[in-house]
Amino acid sequence: MGGFFGTVSKASCVADLFYGTDYNSHLGTKRGGLATYDAEEKQFVRSIHNLESTYFRTKFEDELDKFAGNSGIGIISDTDAQPIIINSHLGRFAIVTVGKVNNIAQLEADLLARNMHLAELSSGKTNQTELIALLIIQGRDFVDGIENVYANVKGSCSMLLLTEDGIIAARDKWGRTPIVIGKKPGAYAVTSESSSFPNLDYEIDRYLGPGEIVRMRVDGIEQLRKPGEQMQICSFLWVYYGFPTSCYEGRNVEEVRFASGLKMGQEDASEVDCACGIPDSGVGMALGYAEGKGIPYHRAIAKYTPTWPRSFTPSRQELRSLVAKMKLIPNRAMLQGKRLLFCDDSIVRGTQLRDNVKVLYDYGAREVHIRIACPPLIYSCPFIGFTASKNNLELITRRIIKELEGDENKNLDKYARTGSPEYQRMVEVIRERFGLSSLKFNTLENLVEAIGLPKCKLCTHCFDGTGCF
Repeated sequence: MGGFFGTVSKASCVADLFYGTDYNSHLGTKRGGLATYDAEEKQFVRSIHNLESTYFRTKFEDELDKFAGNSGIGIISDTDAQPIIINSHLGRFAIVTVGKVNNIAQLEADLLARNMHLAELSSGKTNQTELIALLIIQGRDFVDGIENVYANVKGSCSMLLLTEDGIIAARDKWGRTPIVIGKKPGAYAVTSESSSFPNLDYEIDRYLGPGEIVRMRVDGIEQLRKPGEQMQICSFLWVYYGFPTSCYEGRNVEEVRFASGLKMGQEDASEVDCACGIPDSGVGMALGYAEGKGIPYHRAIAKYTPTWPRSFTPSRQELRSLVAKMKLIPNRAMLQGKRLLFCDDSIVRGTQLRDNVKVLYDYGAREVHIRIACPPLIYSCPFIGFTASKNNLELITRRIIKELEGDENKNLDKYARTGSPEYQRMVEVIRERFGLSSLKFNTLENLVEAIGLPKCKLCTHCFDGTGCF
């Protein structure tokens, strides 16, 4: 995944750019980059750092003095080194991208066959952002070039282009990833996460629509391409990746999580002493569950935030498992002898669930019930990669389906249907495997209702295999 931030301002943009980009740190852990344009010196300045061993701020705060200008873009990326700076017939520009290009090998071959070259390599592979830049410069102008990206990329791609005449923001064709614009006196900003705005004094001005392209200058915003009618924004944003204070399509992340938990609590007949959230993304749901069920909320697990990043993004499974264990600290005093219900965002591989449940019983829990904010993840994501699974068998659901059916691809529609015999059998196997007192997943209908958008506007592919046009 990844998240970006850009700003144009009457004053220096550097401080806003630095802190605004940092507020996207929960979306990636591999690389961070900043680029500014100084109109007086007619100069771009860029810096890129590896973030796998430390945080964005620690890499960039000591070199901020080298940046200058009133416009800039930044990114926290889980993929390639960015921004890329290009000099072309369209002019000079820096570019950052968020997305997943599934047909990168084909596009690379097409470009090389036309005597173009790809200079930026990331771990020996073509840099996705440079490839996108090469597709753009084939256009007559920036809009035509971005249309070329929309026409040729299979997957998704949202981008910011820092030009010599402001910032161009383009949301991917189906709107799978969000882009929101903020405004304050003398400045505009554009970002993946509206949580970047409050402490920098920006107010949400508008959300870009699917495929929409705008140019952002300090004196206003010019629409270069109207949004499309069809949208497929990823529903997993509200479940897992989104920061609690962020909003997408006008729907706040914490509000959606609370509403999901509230409905589950109202419908759940289980007898428990209290509700607890698995930090961070399970907390909002647990608060809603507690209110809906009419039971207290207790913090039986605390997250140690000073040194441990999120556990989903490291590339090696053993590292993910270590981080998952080390970042969550159980509180024996709140666990001993109690019937506890824990809310969590999802179950992907099952590694975290297995480790967490063992610790809870070791620390004296009498019963451990689990409620999951989304339906079971049956399909890996081909559009954005939010589930972080490279293939279907990394999903615990598909491994269990293979055990039950002899083929991980058999009867998937039945296993994805809430309440079907196949669905109930799969959930029961997961419950037994991890020694849970009970296990329930949110229904797709309840999740869609909590988000508050029509299902046709949401991508629910990872739950039911639909969501692609």
